[in-house]
Amino acid sequence: MTDNTTRLDHVVLWVNDPVAAAGFYEKNLGFEPLRVTEYAAGTVSFPSVRINEETILDLAPHSMAARMRMLPGADAGAGHPVNHVCVALPAHDFDALRARLQEQSVPVSDLSHDSYGARGTARRSFYFGDPDGNIIEARHYE
Repeated sequence: MTDNTTRLDHVVLWVNDPVAAAGFYEKNLGFEPLRVTEYAAGTVSFPSVRINEETILDLAPHSMAARMRMLPGADAGAGHPVNHVCVALPAHDFDALRARLQEQSVPVSDLSHDSYGARGTARRSFYFGDPDGNIIEARHYE
């Protein structure tokens, strides 16, 4: 990618089992797993999943928290989950995701309508949790 405009690059989620987390995101959201084999072999610290061409989720094991010392005190906050991550999908994929989650008995919230987001007002959205308790919001705009 040669476009160097400001954009979101990645979000780090704290997970108990990075390989299982990668499988969850691949199976349910269709995110491409990255570096899972390397993580399992012990050659990288964590795997990731690709959301799109320019954005990934890093799936960091809780054991990495003690190594978070990029700034004084950063390790004290490491391991705490974010409030939620939101993914925007086309309407058809949104409906398919909700159906897949319900088929697997993954609890989902009621639908919300007309909520504000990065692209304006989303028509519908809902929330669900991953196996590690991270909250994901799914939405569609059109």
